[in-house]
Amino acid sequence: MSRKLIVMFSGGLDSRLAVKIMQKQGFEIIALFFKLPFSKDIGNEIKEFSKKEKIKLKIFDCTRGKLFQEYLKIIRNPKYGRGAGINPCIDCRIFILKKAKEFADKKGIELIVTGEVLGERPMSQTRKAMDLIEKESGLMGRLVRPLCELGIRGRSRKKQIALAKKFKISYPTPAGGCLLCEKLYCEKLKKILDKKNLTYKNIQFLKIGRHFEASQIILGRNKKENELLEKEKGIKIIPNQPGPTALIKNKKYEKEAKKLIQKYSKHKIKDFIMR
Repeated sequence: MSRKLIVMFSGGLDSRLAVKIMQKQGFEIIALFFKLPFSKDIGNEIKEFSKKEKIKLKIFDCTRGKLFQEYLKIIRNPKYGRGAGINPCIDCRIFILKKAKEFADKKGIELIVTGEVLGERPMSQTRKAMDLIEKESGLMGRLVRPLCELGIRGRSRKKQIALAKKFKISYPTPAGGCLLCEKLYCEKLKKILDKKNLTYKNIQFLKIGRHFEASQIILGRNKKENELLEKEKGIKIIPNQPGPTALIKNKKYEKEAKKLIQKYSKHKIKDFIMR
C-alpha cells in the first residue's frame, strides 16, 4: 500500500515537480493549496492539475473568516520583518506550514513536502531562513525539499524545465506573484491596512483605479475600470465628456473628486452626472 504525505502546492513549476517526484517514489499525495489575499487566484489551474495527476486537493481559503483575520495579523505585525515591499515572507511561510502541520497531525501524516529551492527567493529561501522556518513551524525533521535534495540551487530554472519535460507536465509562466511586493499597490494598502473592518474585497479593490484620501476617492484609469466603478455601491461622479469616473464614499469628497477628474481628463469637463 502506498504511503501518504502532504505537498505544499502553490501551482507553480517547483511545487508541480515536487508532486511528481514524490509520486514516482510511491507516495499517495495530498496537495495543500493556500488561497492568500494578496496572491493571484489560480484555483481553476490547481484543480485541473490535481485532477489530471489524480491527487487529492485540500484548499485553505485565507480570504475569509478566521483564517483571513489570522493572516492579516501577520501582515500588520510580522515578527521577522518585511522585504522590499510590505511582504513578510518568513512569517507568511511559517503561518502556512503551521496550518499544514495541524492538518497533517489530524490525518496522522508525518512528512510535509515543499518545492523550495535554496537561493531562489532572497528572503525566505536562504539557508538561514529555511532553517528558521522549519524550526518555528514545528516541523523539524518532517520537512522534505526534494528539489534541494536533487542539488537544484539559485534562480535559474533550467533544471526544473528539464525535469518538467521528463515528467511531461505543463506549468504556468512565472508572472507577478504576491501583491505585497508591488510598490504602487503597497502604497495604497498602507493607507487602509490598519482599518478595523478591512475585508478581502477592500484589498482586491485596491487593484482598480487611482486611490486618493485613503481610498475614499477612486478614479478609473480606463473604460473597463470606469464600468466596474459604476457598478459599485457609493456615489458615482461621471464626467459628461471622456474621462475617469469617480467613486466616493461620502458626499464631502465631491468637490475634491471633481478636481481630480479634471486633472486626469484630456478635455475640459463642463458638467458631471451624479449617481
